[in-house]
Amino acid sequence: MKKILIVEDVEMNRDLLVQLLEDNYELVEAADGRQGLASIKSEAPDLVLLDISLPEMDGYEVTRAVRADDAIKDIPIIAVTAHAMAGDEEKALEAGCNDYLTKPIDEEELWAKVEKLIGG
Repeated sequence: MKKILIVEDVEMNRDLLVQLLEDNYELVEAADGRQGLASIKSEAPDLVLLDISLPEMDGYEVTRAVRADDAIKDIPIIAVTAHAMAGDEEKALEAGCNDYLTKPIDEEELWAKVEKLIGG
């Protein structure tokens, strides 16, 4: 079973993602950016769902740190964020995210993006 790391500081949002994905993937959770980066290094997930507005380190910092580390640089990251203003998606992709998903989560869009990056 493929492993997804969910890095999200709002418990309700984390719980929603868990409910949507738990039947098909092994899930690991982190509540802030620093914990998320540590979990990426220790868990080597197949995919990271990464909130952008996080305590400790924001999602951009986490993504840049992942991309700078040869051991984990190829792990796909989907930015999952309420930041939906013009330029926000480009900023996430420039930081190194592979894809971008806005909140509130569209379940079909989530599934399509996850399957595109790591399959069912």
